[in-house]
Amino acid sequence: MQLKIIKRDSNSLVMEVDGEGHTLCNLLESVLLEDEDVEFASYSISHPLVAKPVITVRTKGNKSPEDALREAVRKILERGRMLREEFEKAFKSGK
Repeated sequence: MQLKIIKRDSNSLVMEVDGEGHTLCNLLESVLLEDEDVEFASYSISHPLVAKPVITVRTKGNKSPEDALREAVRKILERGRMLREEFEKAFKSGK
C-alpha cells in the first residue's frame, strides 16, 4: 500500500491509496463519518481493474483531516482487536 497526497488544505485532504480496494476504503469512510468533526468523507475508484482509490476527507474546522484519519485508523484497529478477543473467547468456550 502506498499513499499519495493529491490535494491538501486546512480542512480537506484528497489522497490516493494504491493497492487497496472497496473493503478498506468503505470501512475507513464509515468510521470517518462517525466523527462529528468530519463534514464529508468519501472514496471513489475510477476503474474496477485499477486498485487506486481516491479518498476525500473534509472537516468542519475543529480538527485537521489528518487527525480525523489518524483517529479513524485507531478506532478501526481497536475494533479489530476487540473482535479478535471475542473470537478467541468463543473458540475457547466452544459456544
